[in-house]
Amino acid sequence: MPIENLARSDVVTAATDESIHELAAAMQDEEIGSVVITDGDTPVGIVTDRDLTIQVLAERADPDEISAEDVMADDLQTIEHGAGFYEATELMSKHGIRRLPVTDTDGDLNGIITADDLNELLADEHQELARVVRAQRPPY
Repeated sequence: MPIENLARSDVVTAATDESIHELAAAMQDEEIGSVVITDGDTPVGIVTDRDLTIQVLAERADPDEISAEDVMADDLQTIEHGAGFYEATELMSKHGIRRLPVTDTDGDLNGIITADDLNELLADEHQELARVVRAQRPPY
């Protein structure tokens, strides 16, 4: 199944110079755990709630002096919208990440897919398989 069929298109984004306060407020308002950092339409990093905890709170950094660029993961992994489910899971596993921004063929942000999204898909598929098994099970 292509990632474009699974990805969410309502990605919360911010510029590299966005304040940490604004990132945290966006996460709280949208009830999400990450914000994709963009340069125009191109994803260049991601900031997670964990990044804020470890790089700001644990380090006792002054949040008034820190921007998204200071804490974002700049080795951003993305996946093209036409890639498949297994490619996404392999990429997440290889890089130890839970979120993948989805891009179009020009590299512009198109959506995001998370480990939770993939787990939900697997759970749905398992339920469908269970229905088949139940329907074909002989009576006892």
